[in-house]
Amino acid sequence: MAQRHSAGLLLFRRTSGTLEVLLAHMGGPFWARRDAGGWSLPKGEYADGEAPLAAARREFVEELGLAAPDGEVLELGTVRQSGGKVVTAFAIEADLDPEAVVPGTFEMEWPRGSGRLQRFPEVDRVAWFDLTTADEKLVVAQREFLRRLEERVDTR
Repeated sequence: MAQRHSAGLLLFRRTSGTLEVLLAHMGGPFWARRDAGGWSLPKGEYADGEAPLAAARREFVEELGLAAPDGEVLELGTVRQSGGKVVTAFAIEADLDPEAVVPGTFEMEWPRGSGRLQRFPEVDRVAWFDLTTADEKLVVAQREFLRRLEERVDTR
């Protein structure tokens, strides 16, 4: 089986001296009741030959319905999630109103085996979190991106 790759943008801002990150709660029936470990940076898969940063910007638009912000891009490297997918992340300092998000949708058979296709939002909510709270909410493997961001950003 071919290696699956995703790329995403981790927006961050400073609010009263506190570093905050924008996370998206994964949509669909599997994640509906899960909070801890049910959040992710806005990201998505990309094919060989597509630049990871270009994919991260494209996926930001697909998942949140908003243009990816401009600004200095910080490379946060890659992590391997428990399912084997390799995620590449980039951080950009920018502010964004979570209420402005218009998530994209995906279609899947639900309930499984029913033969019925249903449409679900890519993400069902978006919010800003301080790094301690974000560490509790994020998918386990992606928590490393928070540590890398904190190392790279002046939090004074």
